[in-house]
Amino acid sequence: MSGELFAFLVLALLAILGGILMLNLTKVIHMLLSLVLTFLAIAGLYVLLSAEFVAIAQVLIYSGAITIIMIFGIMLTRHNDTQKTKGNRTRNMVVGAGVVLFFFTMYFSINQVSFGDQATSLHVENTKQIGIELYSKYIIPFELMSVVLLVSLVGAIILAKRDDEEEAEQK
Repeated sequence: MSGELFAFLVLALLAILGGILMLNLTKVIHMLLSLVLTFLAIAGLYVLLSAEFVAIAQVLIYSGAITIIMIFGIMLTRHNDTQKTKGNRTRNMVVGAGVVLFFFTMYFSINQVSFGDQATSLHVENTKQIGIELYSKYIIPFELMSVVLLVSLVGAIILAKRDDEEEAEQK
């Protein structure tokens, strides 16, 4: 077993474990932390694919910024942290059988695919290539996206302030 295969297996299992934990944990913050585990494992998979720029973007944007926004969303909203009863045993068995069936379907489907020759020049200066494309062809969508993000941030602040004003009026 090569080191690359071992790293892939560890990162893939961490990503799957994070997803399973996110679905099965009961506290919202714990779910968020398992989501961060999944994001970081996927970033590691991107590094294995020689996509360093995408891996850094994954860590900065998803593991960092999106997680912080989710934490703020959890803190700003009022939610009842009540324990919900989990599904019964037959439901868990059906879900488990579906997961196993999906695994075998994907395994046999992927095992029979031929990808052809391996590309050797894709990972050469990929960050530079992304920068050139982003700031030459896609500069207008890039700037429009920054405006959309700014408007959504201002809207979130206005909604949070409005809730505080309504709460103050009720007291």
